[in-house]
Amino acid sequence: MEIFRAYIEAFLKNHPQIHYKKMDFIVRELAPTSTGLPVELYVFTKTIKWKEYERIQAEIIDHLLAAAAFFDLRLFQEPAGYDFSNALRT
Repeated sequence: MEIFRAYIEAFLKNHPQIHYKKMDFIVRELAPTSTGLPVELYVFTKTIKWKEYERIQAEIIDHLLAAAAFFDLRLFQEPAGYDFSNALRT
């Protein structure tokens, strides 16, 4: 996980729309839970335009979700009602 966290920091510091020198910039692991090890990103974009901010945020999350596999990490999401009903059908 430490290598993935370092990757996230490097990725964000090289992202053209992220402030990392003049604004708070934190990438950290939260306390482990029964469902895994959460990662918290606390960074600021260079824009204050809401739609642009949302696009940047989505791009970053999409990238990190895809990159996790390269670090042999698996993502976890709590199952919902649909997941259980779908599993019963198969």
